[in-house]
Amino acid sequence: MKQARDNYRFLFAGGGTGGHLFPAIAVAERIRKILPDAEIMFIGTRSRIEGRLVPKLGFKFRSIWIKGFNRKLNFENLLFPLKLGISLIQSLLINIMFKPKVAIGSGGYVAGPAIWGSSVVGAKVILLEQNSYPGITTRLLERYASEIHLSFEDSKKYFKNKNKLNITGNPIRESLIKINKVDALNHYGLDSSNKTLFILGGSLGAFSINKAVEKFIKDEYSGDINIIWQTGKNYFELYKHLASKNIIVSDFINDMNLAYSACDLLVSRAGATTIAEIIALGIPAVLVPSPNVAKNHQYYNAKSLSDKNAAVLLEDRNLLGAFTENILKILRNNIYLDEISRNARSLYRGNATEVIANNAINYCKDDKS
Repeated sequence: MKQARDNYRFLFAGGGTGGHLFPAIAVAERIRKILPDAEIMFIGTRSRIEGRLVPKLGFKFRSIWIKGFNRKLNFENLLFPLKLGISLIQSLLINIMFKPKVAIGSGGYVAGPAIWGSSVVGAKVILLEQNSYPGITTRLLERYASEIHLSFEDSKKYFKNKNKLNITGNPIRESLIKINKVDALNHYGLDSSNKTLFILGGSLGAFSINKAVEKFIKDEYSGDINIIWQTGKNYFELYKHLASKNIIVSDFINDMNLAYSACDLLVSRAGATTIAEIIALGIPAVLVPSPNVAKNHQYYNAKSLSDKNAAVLLEDRNLLGAFTENILKILRNNIYLDEISRNARSLYRGNATEVIANNAINYCKDDKS
C-alpha cells in the first residue's frame, strides 16, 4: 500500500469560486474511485470555498496566503507582491514535502504559486480551463503544462503551443442526472400542467436577475407558469414574500438534479460550471452574463453557446426591459425549446472527468523514478 501511495500522488490547485473548484473535485473524486490508496492534496485559500468544502470531502488541504488582485484600488492591492512572494515560498515547501507526481491546476489565482511549485519539484502538470476566454493564471502556467484541457473550441487562439491543447469539456460531478419531470414537480408541489421556469442567480444572488423576476411577477404573472427561484442568500429576505402556490422562493437550491429535471427553461448567469451542466443535461437556457467578472469571460461563455443556437444570450444591461417578452416567447414555443435543448446536448463531451483522471494516472505509471 505504501508503494501505491508513493507512486500515485496528486496535487490539485484551483479555487476562489466554485467554477474553478468543482471541476478539480470531479477529477479528484474520479481518481480516488479508481485508486482508493492514492494520495491527493488540494492547495487553496482557507477563506474561500475550497477551504470550507475540500476538507468535508475527505481530501488533504493546505492553505497559502495568496489573494487575487482587486480591480478597484484598495490597500489589499498594495500587499499583493508580499502575499505572492510568501505564497510562492509556501507552495514550494508544500510541494517539497508532498512530492506530487502530477499536479492539476483548475484556475483561479491560487493555482499560480501552487502549480509553479509543483513544476519545480518535477511533477507533470495538467491544466483545466473552463471558460471560453482563458484566465490569466492558465495562460501564465501554459509553459509548465504537459497538457491543457479546454471546454470551448474558441479558447484555442489564446494559447501559444497548440500541441498541448485538448477540447475535452468541463469535468462535472458523476451524480448529475435528470429524473422524471413529474416526480420532480411533485417534490416541489408544483402543477405539472404548467411550464416551469428555473431562476438561478448564484449562491449569493444576482441583483439584475432578481429585479427582472420581481417585475415579471408583479406586473405580468398570472399563475400559469411555475417558478423555482433561487434568490441567493443576499436577497432571500427581500423576495421571500413573493412565494405562492406555484412560486418556490429559496435562498439556495440544495438538489440541483430536482430543479433541472423540473424546469422547461433556465435563466442563469453564464459561469463555467452552469454551462457544463446545461450542456450535459440539455437544459434550454437564457444566459445573462455577469458584468462583474474578469475580462467579461461569462459573456464569451454565453456567446459560445448562443452562436450555435444552444442557448439564448441576454445582456445584463438590457435585462429589465427584455426579460418578460423574451421569457414568455421562449416558454410558449415548444419547437424552439426542443431545438436549443438538442443543440446544447450536442456540445456535450461526456467523458471529460474520466479522460483527465486517466491521463493523470498514466503519468504516474510512466514515471519510473
